[in-house]
Amino acid sequence: MIRFFLILCCILAPASVQGGILVKDDQGLVVSLDRPARRIVSLAPSITELLYAAGAGKRLVGVVDYSDYPEAALTIARVGGAGALDIERIASLRPDLVVAWKSGNSPGQIAQLEKLGIPIYYAEPRHLSDIPLDVERLGILAGSAEAATLSAASFRKQMESLRSRYSGKKPVSVFYEIWPAPLMTVNHEHIISDVMRLCSARNVFGKLPVLTPTLDFESILQADPEAIIASGEGRKPPPWLLDWKKWNIAASRKGNLFFVPADLISRPGPRILQGARLFCSQVDEARNK
Repeated sequence: MIRFFLILCCILAPASVQGGILVKDDQGLVVSLDRPARRIVSLAPSITELLYAAGAGKRLVGVVDYSDYPEAALTIARVGGAGALDIERIASLRPDLVVAWKSGNSPGQIAQLEKLGIPIYYAEPRHLSDIPLDVERLGILAGSAEAATLSAASFRKQMESLRSRYSGKKPVSVFYEIWPAPLMTVNHEHIISDVMRLCSARNVFGKLPVLTPTLDFESILQADPEAIIASGEGRKPPPWLLDWKKWNIAASRKGNLFFVPADLISRPGPRILQGARLFCSQVDEARNK
């Protein structure tokens, strides 16, 4: 504990903040740095991917569990899970920037980091168009703006290509299943719903007030979606996806039970376009039946 408090004292020491770099984050808060960040800690796997896309991978000194992409991220020091951070470990890494996940990190633990005087940027894209914005802003903060600009431009080009291909097509009603027990989905504010809109799919539970609501079987039967698309770990469909074959709903009758790997659809980072391509092709398959 003595070592910990010595670290805290060092971090809390007065610093000259000249406002050389000013960037607004996804919460509308201004992050001010007097020089580009050289020691960055990422508090979500998706944020790790955003930082690499921004050309800031070499600046990363700490990441949370499950930060497994790109492969280089596997060698970076772990600072706990997104919802259970190791504050002492983060402090020992002497970060000059922490990039946080507002709805996934513990508010109390983020408050602890704020008290240490560490600049915090909140990255939480809710729309696909927010992702290249975060890449560009993180590039400015890390001094890698040129690489970030190129990465953001590539993302926008691919996104618009998908939009032009699927916009105007007949809408398909979709139930996106995060998990079976309890049954979980997303509402229209979640970035996965933005993927659905890109594919001309209609989220049957989009109007629910909670970002990731829980459901009962009766609500699925009543919604009668034309397609069910599930996520899960790994690259193979989860066994519980096939359980829907037992129920008399349109998706089951038509054989529209699909799977997208969770890390390609639930992480709001650059790879979400890979998940979107797969998602759109599955919606298109259901549309053509």
